[in-house]
Amino acid sequence: MDRNLRDQIEDFYLPRQLIEAILEVGGIPMDSEEVDVGVGFIDIADYTFLSKFLTPKENQEVLNGLYTAFNGVLQRHGGYLNKIEGDSLMFHYGGLIDPVARRTADPDAVRVYIARELFFTCIEMQRVSVRFNNADERFLDQYTSDADRTALERAFAIIQRLRSDTNVANPLSAMFQIRIRVGANLGEVTIGNFGPEGARQWDVIGMPVIDAKRMETTAPVGGLRISRAYYDILSRQGFLDEYMERFRREAGALGSRYARITWDELFALRQVRLREKGDAVFETCSIQVNPGLPEQIADQVRALLEHSSVGAERIVDIIKYYRGNRHVVEAIEESLLDQGVVLRRSDAWEMMYPRRFQTLMEENGRDRAAVERQLAGELSLFEMMVKLGRYQDIINKRHARRGEPEPFSNYDRYVTARRELLLREYEERKAEIAQRAYFHEVVFPMFFASIVASIMEYQSERENLELLSG
Repeated sequence: MDRNLRDQIEDFYLPRQLIEAILEVGGIPMDSEEVDVGVGFIDIADYTFLSKFLTPKENQEVLNGLYTAFNGVLQRHGGYLNKIEGDSLMFHYGGLIDPVARRTADPDAVRVYIARELFFTCIEMQRVSVRFNNADERFLDQYTSDADRTALERAFAIIQRLRSDTNVANPLSAMFQIRIRVGANLGEVTIGNFGPEGARQWDVIGMPVIDAKRMETTAPVGGLRISRAYYDILSRQGFLDEYMERFRREAGALGSRYARITWDELFALRQVRLREKGDAVFETCSIQVNPGLPEQIADQVRALLEHSSVGAERIVDIIKYYRGNRHVVEAIEESLLDQGVVLRRSDAWEMMYPRRFQTLMEENGRDRAAVERQLAGELSLFEMMVKLGRYQDIINKRHARRGEPEPFSNYDRYVTARRELLLREYEERKAEIAQRAYFHEVVFPMFFASIVASIMEYQSERENLELLSG
């Protein structure tokens, strides 16, 4: 009986892929090895907010269903689910656990294999997340295990109930969406057994793992971020060209604006600065993964218009988040205009460019409505965002120090020279400090306050019409 229970415990908790690899090798590998491994991390964005709509049991069933969906992707590609920690997970390719890597003698061929499988796995993880949110029952056909299908069915039932329940306290529960961040990296790591006796785990450690986690924590919600080094590997192998062709083709089939996406928009190279790491800078690439994203966001915005001021605030949060994405912002603006929302620009323009605004007022006979019409005709919402971003870039540039005090000779002389230098630089930076404060405390919040007010103006007028018609 004890032996039977022990077998059940091992079958229930131990990863089958690890067991099969050890059986094929013929023994437990006692020595670690340094090999190329591709590491990916997934984290659920704002899960604390999402969990408010669920009971503890429902939280467990939704997460179990989601992780079942993710593990299905790994099984199809041959990846290894390394660990699950709450609302995040880690997976990897390469090393002893990976059957393809284990049976391939050429290290270069292994590296190419890892690069491709890791990349397209990350893309598919995001696609699976979208299908999971849709509670798409056709999705179940990809899962033959009864346990997997049951886990997915239970999660789908919860999502469908949330969206159809008109009695829930928060109407935004109908917008319940699980959205994830994905980060990945490839490099040489140490792989082997870690931990004390009785609690050992097959794991990977090294800077490539740490950097992969950093890619995930800074990844856009619904997107993928990879290291610049990993981007270069994918680019040399032609995998990014392959992906761009596929992405545009899929976007075209959906009638999406992303059918016209450029290389730099699909693969956005940029530096990421981590304040908690002493302002360390990392070269990264942020990758779009959802070919229908602009239209999906526009649909969400239309639905949020029905939820008064709460909906208006969340629409603006969405605009803030995607303000650098031309295609999404254009889709949002078109959606708002189609619904009759008039986005006013003059107040934001006056805060950003007071002198230019006064010139416009003079040219239009002090008629603010005429200025409003001129700005609407000349500047799209995205173009306004671009100007806001340039303004921010200019005022956020760090002031370079103009010199250093003379070398130390004695305490009084050194401190006096240092004081004079700091005071001089402070005087020079007063205007810069004032401009930065003006932007962050006035311009930026006023820009988005005008959008909130425009949306709430539309909502108020519609409510008044409904009252009159009723």
